[in-house]
Amino acid sequence: MNAVITGATKGIGRATAEVFAREGFDLAVCARNETDLKSMQEDLQQKYNIKVIAKPSDVAKKAQVLAFAEYIKSEWREVDVLVNNAGVYLPGDVHTEGEGTLEALIETNLYSAYHLTRALLPVILPQGKGHIFNMCSVASLIALPGGGSYSISKFALLGFNKVLREEMKPKGIRVTAVLPGATWSHSWDAMKDQLPETRLMKATDVAEAIWGAYQLSDQAVIEELVMRPQLGDL
Repeated sequence: MNAVITGATKGIGRATAEVFAREGFDLAVCARNETDLKSMQEDLQQKYNIKVIAKPSDVAKKAQVLAFAEYIKSEWREVDVLVNNAGVYLPGDVHTEGEGTLEALIETNLYSAYHLTRALLPVILPQGKGHIFNMCSVASLIALPGGGSYSISKFALLGFNKVLREEMKPKGIRVTAVLPGATWSHSWDAMKDQLPETRLMKATDVAEAIWGAYQLSDQAVIEELVMRPQLGDL
């Protein structure tokens, strides 16, 4: 079994890679930092006796997304799971955020998932089964204060997920939007002294929920997986 995970070296991506490796999946992973990728590759292969193929990629750049897809197809004939996890958060308001913020967030949070999915579907579709996860956010559902273009990009990603779900229904491919609220990752490092650890979810919580959704029978799909800290949004 094979799983593709973008943005796999940190946060939810890293936790998800760990879960699928634990369950015996070979992995194809990408991230921007080559050193982090190599360290992760060696760690997971040693711990779980699986194969990890890795390629440094900036998913905001279409050419690098497509190169990652071609690398996967050169190594594998099948893709069982695709987790479009890579994303970036830039806080701000629409009327004051810097020029180019919307473009940067759309390229990373939306276009990367769109291009990688399209590039890998020729491998996935002939199988008549598979599971695609798109890492959305509670910001896909509500306009969070200070969310600005981030919320716009995540609303768009949820729209992509809905369209893809309809298209893949008769083809046996399950499609799930994952919509987590505040989750501990490097993005929250500056707040660690101001927030108790229990106020945010763990990245492993989201990863285990993704695994749970994957484990359902082929007759069932979780279309939208919404998760929040027990005390609600920040």
